[in-house]
Amino acid sequence: MNSKPPVLILLRSPETIRRQYYDGITRAFPDLKVTLVDNVAKAELSHLADAEIIITHGPHLEERAGFVLGNAPKLRWVQGIGTGVDNIADRRELRDEVMVTCIQGVHGAPMSEAAMCAMLALSRKLPRSMANKAAHKWENWPSRTLDGKTVGILGVGLIAEAMAPRFKAFNMTVIGISSGVRAVAGFDRIEDRSKLLQVVPELDYFVVLTPYSPATRHIVNAQVLGAMKPTAYLINLARGGVLDEEALLDTMRNRRIAGAALDVYAREPLPKDHPFWDMDDMILTCHQAATNENSAQNNLPIINDNIRRFIAGDFAGMKNVVKRIGDPPHDPPEPDRKSTRLNSSHT
Repeated sequence: MNSKPPVLILLRSPETIRRQYYDGITRAFPDLKVTLVDNVAKAELSHLADAEIIITHGPHLEERAGFVLGNAPKLRWVQGIGTGVDNIADRRELRDEVMVTCIQGVHGAPMSEAAMCAMLALSRKLPRSMANKAAHKWENWPSRTLDGKTVGILGVGLIAEAMAPRFKAFNMTVIGISSGVRAVAGFDRIEDRSKLLQVVPELDYFVVLTPYSPATRHIVNAQVLGAMKPTAYLINLARGGVLDEEALLDTMRNRRIAGAALDVYAREPLPKDHPFWDMDDMILTCHQAATNENSAQNNLPIINDNIRRFIAGDFAGMKNVVKRIGDPPHDPPEPDRKSTRLNSSHT
């Protein structure tokens, strides 16, 4: 066991956040060689040659995931900074002997605030107000309230568990849609994912949180969008691949729903010529729902504890293990559930 495994940080986060990860790790482990690459696109073979630990995020790797994972011959562990590990654990370039861990238990508050912000902005027609401001145009209209409305959350995991009570504070009915039905505080009821088409017509707001996997690819498709109320709003904070973007474009162009807020996309960054940019009643953010001024500080205790255990060879004690040493690359855990692959000490 190498007592000083080289660490490579590959993130697309703002510089201040990347630097917080670097500073937090180097302070905790002054003897480790820690390399911070300021842009994933700048990762070269020289950076990857000695790296035993890579700290990254699947969506940040984008199309370079295969290059990074396939050209790190000494790689033994990948620590993701998010809950999802798609584009890491499911990559065939990832060798069986490489383990993968994620972060859980710290994203509930920022993700809840992002969902609430989107719902309020859509209901109050904030994009229209901003356009009027730019045009110096005075116009008003009756706003919609959240009070008494119904919100559905597709994917009932730790983030949804944090989100539901916040929706209840606005006197909303909260329905969960999950691959495993169980009682969860804050939800009025939880329905099995097989009943998605039956539940969607009830919703005034449809929040998508389910992880991406082959089972959830385009789970929000033309049929699901067609089942939504014409007054309903869609909020996708999960992964771009769970939503059929072409179906959403058609839905929005024909005004079959009231609006949408997207934080994630099938291709990131979203191309400059993508029609989403010009859609009315659509709010776009740049995969930042969970990113906040405390992101690194919240994640670093988990990351640094995992580094200590990794150096000590205490692999069984590492938190949030998604892929253990010896496991072949695999699809992310079954959506909505606390994965059986996760260590019992997960946050």
